[in-house]
Amino acid sequence: MRISATLVSVSLATSLLLVLAVSIAQAQAPNLEGIWQAVNTAAWDIEDHSASLGVPAGQGVVDGGAIPYQPWALIQKEENFTNRATADSLASCAMPGVPRITYMPHPFQIIQFDDRILILYEYVHVTRTIYMDGSDHPDGHIDFWMGDSRGRWEGDTLVVDVIHFNEQTWFDRAGNFHSEALHVVERFTPNGPNHIDYEVTIEDPNVFTRPWTMRMPLYRRQETNVQLLEYECYAYAEEDLARDK
Repeated sequence: MRISATLVSVSLATSLLLVLAVSIAQAQAPNLEGIWQAVNTAAWDIEDHSASLGVPAGQGVVDGGAIPYQPWALIQKEENFTNRATADSLASCAMPGVPRITYMPHPFQIIQFDDRILILYEYVHVTRTIYMDGSDHPDGHIDFWMGDSRGRWEGDTLVVDVIHFNEQTWFDRAGNFHSEALHVVERFTPNGPNHIDYEVTIEDPNVFTRPWTMRMPLYRRQETNVQLLEYECYAYAEEDLARDK
């Protein structure tokens, strides 16, 4: 009985220390609340690309320029690009996944609480919860469109570990893709009152030869009374309009 009581006491003390550490980190955390938006062309293609019909030219956001695909995966990426009008999950109004939704051409709002951070996206009303209570990812593999997000503070940087993805989302409209083994680590670092340096590391041993990283600034929207508006997606609308013509 003494051993059991001791174990209970140690377990309780450990839990209290964890809660205290989380509370201290939250008290010292920077305020990221506001409405933010990426201003780039990564939603179309995260690598360097020329302009084409409906696609603006843009500079890539991938460190080193090229994504380190395995040979078979590079062939699959090219097939995805050819079939992008229908193969991209966004064609059926599905959720874009992480990190793609961050650099969609739509704003998003960050709201902070003691035990979690909410990100509200204008695109199809997606809501994402980042759990900040020190809890682990749930067991098993779970097919989530937006993954499961667990966050922590490292100084001024919000670090978010995301797993449990399905394999149906892409990184962009150019067909850059992943498998269900995708592991994402995001870093949100404030750079002044109106900018966040956004860094995301991608790991997927089924598709890539090594982990790789994207970087981009996020900008605080400055309009008076700025707010998220409605964005509704209509699956196959472009195809229907083309047939009507």
